[in-house]
Amino acid sequence: QVRLMESGGGSVQAGESLTLSCVASGYVHSDYSMAWFRRAPGKQREGLAAFDLDGSTTYTDSANGRFTISKDNAKKTLYLHLNDLKPEDTALYFCAADKIKTMSALQALLGPEFPPLWGFWGQGTQVTVSA
Repeated sequence: QVRLMESGGGSVQAGESLTLSCVASGYVHSDYSMAWFRRAPGKQREGLAAFDLDGSTTYTDSANGRFTISKDNAKKTLYLHLNDLKPEDTALYFCAADKIKTMSALQALLGPEFPPLWGFWGQGTQVTVSA
């Protein structure tokens, strides 16, 4: 069974940074594309960044050039580095995984209407940014 567990969220001041982690278990890490999403209060879940099966990365506009995705395959851990945080970044951050074969499909599945199609999700980690 695929399991994803996020951690690293917290309450910070605007301008500070956080690194979120997502530890995966129960499957072969390299067989799955992995992504970060977030859901702000009163808003839809939105995609931020993802790795495809070849290890290439893609970002959505919501990442704003301030977020960086990375991973450690040996540790089966996905990271999201959040820099220069702003109050509007306050949200519950999730990681997701699924067998998505192409970059074009991956980019499409980061769109706002497609989160329900991802097969596996973590429980989320809360990030709260105060002004």
